[in-house]
Amino acid sequence: MAIKDDVTRAELGEIRQSALGAADPLGVATQLADAVDAGRLADPDDAGYALTVAAEIAESRSKHDAALRHAERAVEAYKDREDSEAAGARALRARILFRSGRGDEALAELELLRPLLTEFPDAAAYVSAALAVGGHNRLAEQWLTEAVQTTLAERTSSEQSAEPGSAEDAGLLFFLLQQRHRVRHALGRSHDAHDNLADRLETKLAQTAARAAAESAGDLVFWPQDEFDALITQWPALAETYGKTWDEHRAGLERELVRRGGVDQGLHRGSVAGLTRSAGSDGDPAEAKIRAAYARQLASGPGRIVWPPERNGSCWCGSGNKYKKCCLPRSRS
Repeated sequence: MAIKDDVTRAELGEIRQSALGAADPLGVATQLADAVDAGRLADPDDAGYALTVAAEIAESRSKHDAALRHAERAVEAYKDREDSEAAGARALRARILFRSGRGDEALAELELLRPLLTEFPDAAAYVSAALAVGGHNRLAEQWLTEAVQTTLAERTSSEQSAEPGSAEDAGLLFFLLQQRHRVRHALGRSHDAHDNLADRLETKLAQTAARAAAESAGDLVFWPQDEFDALITQWPALAETYGKTWDEHRAGLERELVRRGGVDQGLHRGSVAGLTRSAGSDGDPAEAKIRAAYARQLASGPGRIVWPPERNGSCWCGSGNKYKKCCLPRSRS
């Protein structure tokens, strides 16, 4: 895997996901560090992120000296930032310090990060993960419990309900409860009131996600160019859902399919006539539930377009061009 010039943040994320399967992951880590040194990032502010990825790759291969070197540089790159990403790099350094047998230094670093548990949603995960590496799950449980109690007290003082109505309503509290629940499970603890609340919120979140998936299913319908033009002409409001142009429509589908991951996903071709019949005389195709119902109808029928095609195969959009020259690059546009 060769790191090209002008590496974007999105591409750094892709490297992070794929590097562990590379033939030479440590070489990828070195290339990332070299790209930072040579100014080959599209945005110089991504230096900390690139070095964090390099540290994670080296850590995964138990190359703790190299991992710590990259992590130290990541922390330095973030020195003028006080956000969750910068704190995450410090937690990563603490994790690697534990692996290097420098537990006292790691604990001192994490103690400084402890107040962030009630500031950043991600903090619960990266602080407790670092403590777990050091064999300090009980300490993680203590810190997370205190953070949960503090956050619940703040809800009460601000006249919010003691129990959130949803994961979204809970906000940061949800992440604290969720992570505390996982730590206590690892410790073999019996459920307590906070664990029960975590379960209820996770159930509500799953229900909300299921509803959202049903409503967004229609957004993955593929409209061939002639149908797309007719669709937007007849219902201009649908440009906000399917894209203002056919190129934008194809790019949106490609990005969403990539985001969902996996292989052998599928699309079905939509038609204005089909959507009109599905909506009925009193239905509005601009409504999410109408589009979702149409998508389910298409999914139960024939004509599935398999995604992704081979790089050198014909593109799924029917343009006649090779996938690698047509819609594949659109996922990065």
